[in-house]
Amino acid sequence: MQKVKLPKFIEPVKSATKRSDYKGVMMTSDMARFLSAVATAADTVEAEVRFDKDEQGLNFFQGQLSTSVELVCQRCNEQFAHSIHTSFCFSPVKRKAVETDDEVELPDIYEPVEVNDHGEINLLQLFEDELILSLPIVALHAEEDCNIKRDEMQFGKIEPADERPNPFAVLKELKRD
Repeated sequence: MQKVKLPKFIEPVKSATKRSDYKGVMMTSDMARFLSAVATAADTVEAEVRFDKDEQGLNFFQGQLSTSVELVCQRCNEQFAHSIHTSFCFSPVKRKAVETDDEVELPDIYEPVEVNDHGEINLLQLFEDELILSLPIVALHAEEDCNIKRDEMQFGKIEPADERPNPFAVLKELKRD
């Protein structure tokens, strides 16, 4: 099956009305922020997106992203492979509702995503944000795979504190008299 490039912008309300399904790829070369957060990344991100309406009539879209990257281990400074698999569920909201603080009541399962003036969302930016959020906070090998073993780790040496004279030494002198 041929991998199809997904559009960068899409109208979620129209797609939900049509109950559209998309299965394809996005190029990581278009994701500058994501590329700056990893050592290397695969050329593509595989994405599946399904647009639909729920029982309340709310438009939503959900799906999964997956790719592989190389991260730098913070313990030994060597690169290691890391797979990213993340899922998402968004519901589009209009900018006016956000600006006027009209509370948009969404079920907890949906994360709100703002549509622009043309009713579109930037799928590329949204997917890039999801991938960045799914990266580990601190990139580390598993301890058994890391070149630096637990016993070899050094956290620095603590210098001995300067020996200061005891402030109560004067009292000793008074006691002798």
